[in-house]
Amino acid sequence: MRRKSQEHRGLLAFILLCGITLFGLPAYAQQHSPTLLVFGDSLSAGYRMPAEDGWVSLLDEKLKMLGSEYKVVNASVSGETTDGGLSRLPATLATHKPSIVIIELGGNDGLRGLPVASIKQNLIEMVQKSQDAGATVILAGIQIPPNYGPRYTEPFTQQFEEIAQSMDLPFIPFLIDGIAQRSELMQDDGIHPKAEAQGMVLDNVWPVLEAVLNEQAPQS
Repeated sequence: MRRKSQEHRGLLAFILLCGITLFGLPAYAQQHSPTLLVFGDSLSAGYRMPAEDGWVSLLDEKLKMLGSEYKVVNASVSGETTDGGLSRLPATLATHKPSIVIIELGGNDGLRGLPVASIKQNLIEMVQKSQDAGATVILAGIQIPPNYGPRYTEPFTQQFEEIAQSMDLPFIPFLIDGIAQRSELMQDDGIHPKAEAQGMVLDNVWPVLEAVLNEQAPQS
């Protein structure tokens, strides 16, 4: 009788241990999944729309549908400048420890007419800090309205490609290409895409990101 009781207790302990292990697996997997960090401004924060409608949320859904292990973190802040991004990036990297960082900043600097040289230096430092933290960096290019004049808009636009080339970065030439040129896809301010255009933003991001994901995939 005592032996059966001991066997019964042993069986219960085994079942309990298995249950704890199984319930703990999702949390363990989530903690150890690689992180894809989107570090941008209102173009990536989902300005004036529910967060789930923004292109970053659509990216998260796409990765889940494809069975990707990547966890998407959107650290974008509306109104962010490269100065602000540079100051908050170290803490963001330390918190999330991303494997991939998409940097999408500079638009607000440009709309304020800030010096291109300062914007460029801030972007370079953000790329370097992300790389020093072990992340692969994707740089997203931005353009500003032509009414700022070619003496400013041309070097502003060119700086993104120059950084990408000099630092050998995967590059998205213009985050909202094909959208900004169509007024019906833009909000009333003429700067931010509508919710229905967010899938098109993702279409601009995906080919570049997919190539990076394929490079980082374990080789069989």
